[in-house]
Amino acid sequence: MRLEVGIPEQVREILDRVEKTGREIYIVGGVVRDAILGKQLYDWDFTTNATPEEILELFGQEAFYDNKFGTVGVKNREGGRQFEITTYRKEFGYSDNRRPDKVEWGENLEEDLARRDFTINAMAVSAKMELVDPFGGRADVEKKLIKAVGNADERFGEDALRMMRAVRIAAQLGFTIEENTVAAIKRNAALIQNIAAERIRDELFKLLASDYPADGYLLLRNAGLGEVILPEMEKTFGVEQKSPGRHHVYDVGTHSVESLRHCKSADPVTRLATLMHDVGKTRTQKTYADGRITFYNHEMESAKIAKKVAERLRFSNEEEEKFVRLVRWHQFTVDERQTDSAIRRFIKNVGKENLEDMLALRVGDRLGGGARETSWRLEKYKERLIGVQKQPFSVTDLKVNGNDVMKVKGVKSGPRVGKYLEALFAEVVEKGLANEREALLEKLATISL
Repeated sequence: MRLEVGIPEQVREILDRVEKTGREIYIVGGVVRDAILGKQLYDWDFTTNATPEEILELFGQEAFYDNKFGTVGVKNREGGRQFEITTYRKEFGYSDNRRPDKVEWGENLEEDLARRDFTINAMAVSAKMELVDPFGGRADVEKKLIKAVGNADERFGEDALRMMRAVRIAAQLGFTIEENTVAAIKRNAALIQNIAAERIRDELFKLLASDYPADGYLLLRNAGLGEVILPEMEKTFGVEQKSPGRHHVYDVGTHSVESLRHCKSADPVTRLATLMHDVGKTRTQKTYADGRITFYNHEMESAKIAKKVAERLRFSNEEEEKFVRLVRWHQFTVDERQTDSAIRRFIKNVGKENLEDMLALRVGDRLGGGARETSWRLEKYKERLIGVQKQPFSVTDLKVNGNDVMKVKGVKSGPRVGKYLEALFAEVVEKGLANEREALLEKLATISL
């Protein structure tokens, strides 16, 4: 059948240029699935019976080839992701559950499609826009179903990351995973340990950045992968926190998932922090005779656990710092009686750049615990955060500097200059002096040390 696909000019050029040589070429991969779904199309990939050498010769300086798996990259003139053209191939042996031990050029399209992960990704479109669908991928797209191509155990044995990819695609598209495919994931979940931490992290972040992160995590957990990837979270389910005088209605694990569901930040690091903000409660729970349950200092324990998770999954330094900060300081006090100094300390602890995400975590935490989205105190606190940020946070934020001090006070460069600046900073922070150049210079003239 014919598939109506609007394609970019350079995609049409690639198809036509290869076809004119008498070789076959097809559009493949997720873009075919997305075309059926009516989604925006990008990340164009192709498969062909032309060899890499032939493709390189055909596209000249626009093409480059630096791998052994038959993929030639062609520069995207619009500046987006490169186009990838891969020779039909057959793969043999997956001793490390990550990559084939041996690759040979394939003989036909169906042979190439048979090695792909899921039926919805094992379709192709010819240059004449005819759909090639040997494994029923279009029907599975219409049924919103993720199903392994052929034997699911073999597909996951070839690349164990495909198990996470199944969950991630389900979360991104709102699909379900076919029964036999889920069963195969459960049987093979332990194989994910053979995958590099960076690849696991990337798939986890994609899942968390999807439209259905909470459902995606629950699917990850129900398929047996959650226990392997985030074992710390598994321990939180069943940890009771319903207690007299407290608003919680769920156990720690369920509350955490519901918090993630209501987190309004799209950032995957923030979403993971929202999921794991209470993970330290497994170490701090205390139950009293009157039924009270407490988790004193759980945020500190949660931060320790978060740091280990970040190290294990090879977060970047920036990702780790943000993740740990959000978890460590999520238990902040919202009180209209707080001083500006207390709010300033909170901002320093969290980081100005993380305030919006921290508030998103807080709202998710409230909704995930059965409370209302906000309160007058929280709204007032947000106003205070904005107001306090207009004040300087350190001597370097003052609208005067050491040169001004030396000129006004007639002193040479040295420790006394710093002391004058610190005295000015104290006037601004503690006594409300405006951080304006003229006011600072006027005050500076009156300070004596």
